[in-house]
Amino acid sequence: MILVPDTSVLIDGRITSMIKAGEYKGATIIVPEAVIAELEAQANNGREIGFSGLSELQSLCRMAEEKTIELKFSGVRPSLEQVKLASGGEIDSMIRGIAIENAARFITSDNVQAEVARAKGLDVIYLKPQITDFVPLGIDQFFDEHTIAVYLKERVPPSAKKGTINDMKLVKIRDQPVSEYELRNLAQEILERAKRDPDGFIEVEKRGITVVQIGSMRIAIARRPFSDGMEITAVRPIVDVTLDTYAKADLIKKRIISDRRGLIIAGSPGAGKTTLAQSVATYLSDSGFVVKTMEAPRELQVPDQITQYTMLDGSMSNTADVLMLVRPDFVIFDELRKSEDFSVFADMRLAGLGMVGVIHANSVQDALQRFSDREDFSVLSQIINTIVFLEKGVVTRVYDVGFTIKVPEGMGSEMHIQPVTTVTDIETGTLVLDVFRYDGQTIVMPVIPGTPAAAPAPTAKAVPAQSGQPGLPAGKPGSSLASIPDVTPRAQAEERPGWKLNEKEIQREIGRYTDGAVDVEMISDTKAVVYIDDKDVPAAIGKGGKNVSAIVNKIGIGIDIKPRSDLERQHAQPAAKPEGEISLGGGIKIQTDKKQLVIIAPDQSGKIVDVFAGKEYLFTATVNDTGEISLAKNSSIAQEMLRRYQNNETIRLRPV
Repeated sequence: MILVPDTSVLIDGRITSMIKAGEYKGATIIVPEAVIAELEAQANNGREIGFSGLSELQSLCRMAEEKTIELKFSGVRPSLEQVKLASGGEIDSMIRGIAIENAARFITSDNVQAEVARAKGLDVIYLKPQITDFVPLGIDQFFDEHTIAVYLKERVPPSAKKGTINDMKLVKIRDQPVSEYELRNLAQEILERAKRDPDGFIEVEKRGITVVQIGSMRIAIARRPFSDGMEITAVRPIVDVTLDTYAKADLIKKRIISDRRGLIIAGSPGAGKTTLAQSVATYLSDSGFVVKTMEAPRELQVPDQITQYTMLDGSMSNTADVLMLVRPDFVIFDELRKSEDFSVFADMRLAGLGMVGVIHANSVQDALQRFSDREDFSVLSQIINTIVFLEKGVVTRVYDVGFTIKVPEGMGSEMHIQPVTTVTDIETGTLVLDVFRYDGQTIVMPVIPGTPAAAPAPTAKAVPAQSGQPGLPAGKPGSSLASIPDVTPRAQAEERPGWKLNEKEIQREIGRYTDGAVDVEMISDTKAVVYIDDKDVPAAIGKGGKNVSAIVNKIGIGIDIKPRSDLERQHAQPAAKPEGEISLGGGIKIQTDKKQLVIIAPDQSGKIVDVFAGKEYLFTATVNDTGEISLAKNSSIAQEMLRRYQNNETIRLRPV
C-alpha cells in the first residue's frame, strides 16, 4: 500500500498511532517536499503546530529505520510565488499531485482537501475528528481535584496553585525540574488533541505562543523568542457554580432583567469574574433570553444553546457587526482590555442590546476610570447601569451608575453646577464616586464615606423661548454669542476662586485662535465676555459659530467674543446706565431699575421679534402678553443694547 499524507495528518499525529496499531504496517509512505516546506515555515515562525508536525515526521523516520514502514520523499519545494498563494490552495494542489503521480492513496484530516481530492478521482482516506476514546493527556498527571492551575517551565520544578478562590497557595509538585524534551512531548500531545477533539481548538497561534482550549482547560504554550524558555501553563475551573450561590444574587437578577441592562463585573485577576459571568449567562439563558458571548480566547463554560463567538478577522468590531444582525437579548463580553473592546461594548449597549462585560480592576474607581478614559463621561450611565465588584470569588458590592446636574461633591462653591455621573452603593444608598469634567479632564473623584447621594436634578429638556426671555436662533448674521442659560446671578464686587480657574481655561482655549492677549471677564458662573484682537474674532467664532460652540460645550460656560476695540471704547467713554424710562421712538420704551431692563413694545404683544441696533442684529426674543421683554440688567445682552443706545444707534424691533 502506498500512502501520501498531507500537512494536516502530520500535525494531527494519528498516522503514527495507526501504524503502531498495525493498520498500515509495511506500507510505503511518500511525504511530499511541499509538506516538509510548510511545516518548516510554521516552525520558523514560532508556531507550535510546525514543531508538532516535524516531531511526527521524525517518528515516521524512526519507524522506517525499524523497517516497520518504507519512507520516501518526493516532489520539489514550493517557490516563493506558490508560498504566497498557499491560502488559495496552491501547496495543497502540489501535495495532491504527488498522490496522482504515484497512484497512491491520499490521506488527510482536512475536509476541504478530502473533497477536492475525491473530485480529482483520488482514493482518499479521510480521518474524521475523533469523538470518543480519548486517553488522558500527559499534563493531567499534574492535576488533582484541588488544582486550579499548573506551571511547567524548562529547568524549573513544576508547581501548581491549589485550594479555592478564597484560599489559594502555590505548591511545588516535585523536586525534579522539567526538561525541554518533556515539554515538547506534552505540547505535541496537546496540539494533536486540539486537532482531533470537537471540544478543542487553537485560540491563538503566533510566533512563540500558542493558546489552546480543550474542554474546560485553557493551555498556553510559550517558547523562544516570545519567552526566555519553553513554558506550559494550564488553567481549569474546579467548581461549577450557579448564580444563586453568590451573595446578592437576587439584587443582580433584579438589575440585569430590568430595563437597566448594562452590567460590568469588575475585580482583580483571579477574583472569579469569569465564573460569575458564565453563571449570569446560564441564568439568562434559563430565563428564556437569547444569549451569545464575545471572547478571546473562548473560555466560558456555558450550555450548548449559548453560542460563543471570538474575533472575526482579528477584530471584535467585526464580531459586533455580525451580532447586530443576529439580534440576541444579551451578549457576554469577556473581557474588556483594548480601546476597541470598550468602544464595541458602548456601541452595542447604546444600540439597545443587553451587555454584560468583564473588566480587570482593583476597585470600582479603577473600573470606571478605564471606561471614562475612552468614552464620554456623560453617557456612562447609559452604557453601564450596574457594577458588580468581586474579591476572592465573593460579590462584595453592587453599584448603581446614574446621571444628574449638580456641583460635584467636595468641590465647594468655587465650581459651577454641571453634568455629573454618580456611582452609588445600591444597598446603602451611599454616594461613592462623582465623575465630571474639570479643566479639560475627566475626573473620577471618590466621595467621603457617609455622604448621601444627591437627589437627581430634573432631566434637562429643550423648551421654546419663554415669554420675555431672549433666544439666539442658529445662523443669524452678525451674532457672535454662544451661551447656555444662566443658573446663578452675576456676582457683584466679590471675587470667586472658581472664576479664576474658568478664566484661565477660557484663555487657553481661545488662545489657540489668536496670537494677541485674551482678556476674560466672568459675568456669572456660566457666562463670560472675551475680548481679543479685532482681526482674530472671525477665526475664534468659526464658520456658523462652530469654534466657539465647541469651546462652550467643552467647558460648560457661555462665551461672548468681542473685538478689543469695544473694550477700548468702553474705557475711553464709559457707557451711562440710565435709571428710569427711555423712549426709543415708534412706541418703544426702555424701563430700567437696579436689576432689570424691560423693553416695552405694546404693538408687538405675543410676537417673536428680532432686536436690532442700527443695521446689526442683537438677539431674538418673545414679547409677552403685556407687551414686555424682560432682561437682567447686568446681562451682556442688556449692556450691549444700552451701549449701542449711548452711541446714538437706533434700537428697533422687527417681527420674525
